[in-house]
Amino acid sequence: MADVYSAGQGQATPQPKASSPMAHIHDIVNAHGVESLLSSFSSFPQKVCFETQDDNEQVVLFMRQHPIVNVPWITLTILMLVVPSVFSFFPPYMMMPGTYQFVVTSGWYLFVFGYVLAKFMGWFFNIYIVTNERVVDVDFSNIFYRRISTARLEEIQDVNVTSAGAFETFFGYGQITIQTAAEVPEFEFESVPHPDVVGKVLNELVDIEHGEGEKGAPNV
Repeated sequence: MADVYSAGQGQATPQPKASSPMAHIHDIVNAHGVESLLSSFSSFPQKVCFETQDDNEQVVLFMRQHPIVNVPWITLTILMLVVPSVFSFFPPYMMMPGTYQFVVTSGWYLFVFGYVLAKFMGWFFNIYIVTNERVVDVDFSNIFYRRISTARLEEIQDVNVTSAGAFETFFGYGQITIQTAAEVPEFEFESVPHPDVVGKVLNELVDIEHGEGEKGAPNV
């Protein structure tokens, strides 16, 4: 599977100069996020790149869903791991030869391992990237299917931030909905940390892009 992003490869992302328009963006997100392999929110990461990234394109935000979304399947996994301990209470299982019991138990643990791997990969490889030129949404369904959607900043028409309920408010995550004029009309960043910061950064980047576009427009 081709790399969508790479940690530890490629050139380091340059930090914005104090006089650049990106300096204000850096100030907004500087206090948020940590760059690590399992990070769910990283600002101006130094070791993140993706396949179609341009030479002068800078990754501003790298996001996954908040780690709290993994709690339900982790809890279910723990329960599934203790299920074999109650197999002995089922007569059909106890009537099997020892070899068959071993096969059934091993098969169950293999099933649990497959479940955990699928859930973890679904969280790890579903990523959202915001650069100084576009937004990138990577949807990973399984090892055989992956969809990468992009929209340039000048195509963004509206950015909505939603953080509903006490649970999302307490843990600090929410949904970002981006309306665009691109081939994909709507992008959804689901359950991302610091949704207010993400929304503010996106709006700032769009304003910067539109401002540069107006400056570069020919007079008529």
